[in-house]
Amino acid sequence: MGEEDAEAGKVSPTIPVKRSIFRYNSPLVQVVLIGFVCFCCPGMFNALSGMGGGGQVDPTAANNANTALYTTFAVFGVLGGGIYNILGPQLTLLGGCSTYVLYAGSFLYYNHYHHQAFAIVAGAFLGVGAGLLWASQGAIMTSYPPQNRKGIYIALFWSIFNMGGVIGGLIPFVMNYHRTEAVSVNDGTYIGFMVFMSIGTLLSLSILHPSRVVRSDGSRCTNIKYSSVSVEAAEILKLFLDWRMLLLVPASWASNFFYSYQFNNVNAVLFNVRTRGLNNIFYWAAQMLGSIFIGYIMDFSFKSRKSRGLLGLVIVAVFGTAIWGGGLAKQLDYHRLNLPAKKLDFKDGADFAGPFVLYFSYGLLDAMFQSMVYWVIGALADDSEVLSRYNGFYKGVQSAGAAVAWQIDTHKVPFLNELVTNWALMTVSYPLLALLIIRAVKDENEVDDEKTNKVEQSVVVSNDNTTSVNTST
Repeated sequence: MGEEDAEAGKVSPTIPVKRSIFRYNSPLVQVVLIGFVCFCCPGMFNALSGMGGGGQVDPTAANNANTALYTTFAVFGVLGGGIYNILGPQLTLLGGCSTYVLYAGSFLYYNHYHHQAFAIVAGAFLGVGAGLLWASQGAIMTSYPPQNRKGIYIALFWSIFNMGGVIGGLIPFVMNYHRTEAVSVNDGTYIGFMVFMSIGTLLSLSILHPSRVVRSDGSRCTNIKYSSVSVEAAEILKLFLDWRMLLLVPASWASNFFYSYQFNNVNAVLFNVRTRGLNNIFYWAAQMLGSIFIGYIMDFSFKSRKSRGLLGLVIVAVFGTAIWGGGLAKQLDYHRLNLPAKKLDFKDGADFAGPFVLYFSYGLLDAMFQSMVYWVIGALADDSEVLSRYNGFYKGVQSAGAAVAWQIDTHKVPFLNELVTNWALMTVSYPLLALLIIRAVKDENEVDDEKTNKVEQSVVVSNDNTTSVNTST
């Protein structure tokens, strides 16, 4: 009996947690690693897409490939969170990253044979892979950081990721610098993209399962090692009835809808090939600045997390209105049936400066808007398993919007109509996001109180169970 009491009185030894933020299983290191994975894969994809038409003179093949891409992405974006919870990050990311190499290779093939079929099929495969990658990335970026530093971690990821677009923009700029009259990029450009994407595929194996990632306070990012198909299917279906997710739909739909307009109808229409590469360097660099700026606002501007979220939303709304207004002023100068007679080069001085600043501003707004939305999603929960589904839903709806947008451009809708649609979609999302922040985002003290209550309840239940066992004995 004494032995049993001694055993019952034993306290489980506390496992010491290394407090360094630079340890391999820390949230910081894991967010940096996923940043570099995205630097190599979607970062290079962004540079390829940003040239307009995938670097080809006729954007039809790229538009059709992107339609196939975002159609499958819409499905696997929603499913990606569940797949991530079942397979874990390494297998999910490995499968996702490998499809980027295939996609870049399809345009290398197209450069020689001009057959769309390979590019379209590769685009469909990339949609599957991108859904897996971005659901994994979203779960890692929004669930690993501490509650009061999610904006900074999102900005850190966004900066590393978009450095891929900066470096990727250098590839076509350098490779095509002396080809001032070229209408499509050379083979070396696509091969350069494929090398980086292959490195990113291998780097994805360095990402740890969230159950092995430990925050500085000793808490783990999830207590569940692997989920099941039945659980994930049920939880994913619930998302479509979740009022919080429904309020996110307009912002999700708008957040990639503008790429076809900006890449094809601004960068590709107004600038020559080498200048498109230069523009992309600054477009993605602007994204780094935008994410850092809005991340700081949403983490440090007020003590109240709800107030920080609302301030960040207001700032994005003001910037968005001003930038789309500037885009409207430029768009009135040309249309599909009256294209500029001469493509602009970066050496054209004042003629180049105005459109360049506009394109730079579009990159700034993209990062500010998406970083703000990610912050809101991250403020809805802390567990990796839950946030993987939320992020999957966000990417799925986002990709459905993008699929529609690329087909709109393929069907030669007037440029002005595309611009006004993009502006309206983003504007409609602002009041709905404000409502979501007011109703669903809780301040840190409220979250801490909830955690304390849960711990107290679990202790009470544990004590009750122990009492009943002793009584029966």
